[in-house]
Amino acid sequence: MRCQTCRLVLGAQVYADGTPSAFLLARLAMARDLYQAGKVRAVLVSGDNMNFDYNEPDAMRAWLIAQGVPADKVVADYAGFDTSDSCQRAHRVFGATELIVLTQSFHVRRAVALCREAGIDAVGVGDDSVAVHRWPWLLGTVREQGATVKALFDVVTGQDPTHWGPHETTLEDALR
Repeated sequence: MRCQTCRLVLGAQVYADGTPSAFLLARLAMARDLYQAGKVRAVLVSGDNMNFDYNEPDAMRAWLIAQGVPADKVVADYAGFDTSDSCQRAHRVFGATELIVLTQSFHVRRAVALCREAGIDAVGVGDDSVAVHRWPWLLGTVREQGATVKALFDVVTGQDPTHWGPHETTLEDALR
């Protein structure tokens, strides 16, 4: 499936009340704006849902729907536990071959590289608006260095995602 009008929004922190963090809100706002401008027909939100009381994909989905993106155009991947898992699952479970990845600018290069490694023709759009939160931005930038080493290790060793699951047609359906 070619997916010229699909966007992959990678998960980030969600607070205990289900509210997305500023970093995640920036990513979601980009997806909303692209949808409202008619440049997006479907949005794949991928994040952590490993614990019963923590659910990034549902928080992302709910925010996008509350902002006017139709529910049938927002597809949730509940097993995107890290960027590599999100990219591999986007391709192997959801069938995406082409995506625009939305994340913070310090994360774009790794996210795009991992999507390409997974078989996706990917480009990235990075957000810098939350750089005003100096300490979390610095922590994210430093964390990115370690995450890049882990990503390289995952690629070299052929690490598979934590959970695969069967092929899902929800992204294909959203594009109809």
